[in-house]
Amino acid sequence: MTYELGQGTGPLRGLKVVEIAGIGPGPHACMILADLGADVIRVERPGGQALAGGATMLLNRGRPSVALNLKEPDAVATVLELVRGADVVIEGMRPGVTERLGLGPDDCLAVNERIVYGRMTGWGQDGPLAKAAGHDMNYIAITGALHGMGQDPARPHFPSNLVGDFGGGSTYLVIGILAALLEARLSGKGQVVDAAIVDGTAHLNAMTAAFLASGGFTEERGANLLDGGVPFYDVYETSDGRHLSVAALEPQFFDTLVTLLGVKDTCPGQGEPERYDEMRAVFTEVLGSRTQAEWVEAFEGTDACVAGIIPVSEAFEHPHLVARETFVERDGMVQPQPAPRFSRTAATLGLPPSPAAGTHTREALTAWGVADVDDLLARGVAVQA
Repeated sequence: MTYELGQGTGPLRGLKVVEIAGIGPGPHACMILADLGADVIRVERPGGQALAGGATMLLNRGRPSVALNLKEPDAVATVLELVRGADVVIEGMRPGVTERLGLGPDDCLAVNERIVYGRMTGWGQDGPLAKAAGHDMNYIAITGALHGMGQDPARPHFPSNLVGDFGGGSTYLVIGILAALLEARLSGKGQVVDAAIVDGTAHLNAMTAAFLASGGFTEERGANLLDGGVPFYDVYETSDGRHLSVAALEPQFFDTLVTLLGVKDTCPGQGEPERYDEMRAVFTEVLGSRTQAEWVEAFEGTDACVAGIIPVSEAFEHPHLVARETFVERDGMVQPQPAPRFSRTAATLGLPPSPAAGTHTREALTAWGVADVDDLLARGVAVQA
């Protein structure tokens, strides 16, 4: 697929975004914007960087890759030329790095006063830890989120990098950018969006803060309503060594659960917390007597709030997700469709991930109106993979 401006079909069609390439949440945010129709141009260092690229890196889908040597003044000038005609800039470097390159907020706002400048970091642009290295696990550690994760009282368990990088990070960066774009329509002025994973994760965890304030929450793992502290909201092993998620919180759903399990007349009630150990033993024994597939067949489509726990490779084939076309096979791999969905401006997948940094340098810079692209390439300011 060749690259042209305006290929997107989603509600952000016509929005122009300059991405100064990073890893993790920054690319994920740009994937979301590209999925929703924005024209995103990804500016990478020649040769790319570790963990950031390749033909299967889905976080880079939907946008062209341009390789520029930002140590060269003319490369910086080229980025500023892109910024001049853009709506958004996104960067994920440590605080102060883009300023030293000549691509900081002041530099970009000087050429385009309406630009929304999105900054994606773990610790934020200020504070004692701002310039320190870190990763997802570190960021969710200091917000209190990691401490309560898992059902093992002896140690917390971390859920890959979903909560920090993508939950508290890229999601909040996109929210901030879209909010700033709406405000810019009224004011005519852009601004900086400081999206820090620590801030976003703390905000995600607002309900836990509310539970703590109410006095109805303990910071012991596996001892609360939503962390496995009650037997009707927990994970159970089936006879084939697989597992079920049981989430029958409301009384009517609990009633459906115990009825389908055949224990309605013998199982302790939800209002008998002193008998929860007995209830858990009943669920463990009964659910452990049949395979996951047998229980899925028994519960599927009911209000018992039970679902089989399956790996990603099986999720691709789950009947519900197949019916909704949640995943699609494209560019030689199965991948999630853009989300959410829109009734009038449906989003569609665009360019596949670039196999190498600079795959689209010539055509993308030309499409964005950069002059003398061939000269930039001849001088090594820009690199065509």
